Amino acid sequence: MDNKKKLSLILFSGDYDKALAALILANSARQIDMTVNIFFAFWGLCLIRDPEKMSLEDKSAYERMFTLVAPSGPEDLPLSKMNMAGIGKAMLKEMMEENDAPDLTALLRGAQKKGVNFFACKLSLEVMGFKPEELLPNVKIITAQDYLKDAMEAAIELFI
Repeated sequence: MDNKKKLSLILFSGDYDKALAALILANSARQIDMTVNIFFAFWGLCLIRDPEKMSLEDKSAYERMFTLVAPSGPEDLPLSKMNMAGIGKAMLKEMMEENDAPDLTALLRGAQKKGVNFFACKLSLEVMGFKPEELLPNVKIITAQDYLKDAMEAAIELFI
């Protein structure tokens, strides 16, 4: 077993603020030289969808509807509380900008550059009707069992 400390995150939420928290932790952990693995499941998959690669091809009617109504990427995610039809999120983003805090897309890119490992849940992808080619580059698709085997070796394991 690797002596290096590991952070294992499950990102189940599709909420902007919860994704912010996960990526702040992931980037911070990499800055202190921890290995970081994020397992994206169900609504969390919306964070790693590439809006430029979304497709309706080879999808059932339900999958096409889901593709169209689910958030198409990080900036489309709503707030978990006080979203107020997007006004709350706009206020949060403005407050973040005033404090020179990076937005969700910047944190996502930073995590990728720092070497955070992104894993998509195979079953979640199938159920949600998302295709592997619709995801950001360098996302590996794994099963829940694969994730659990990896998480057992983590010093810190969080569910967001």
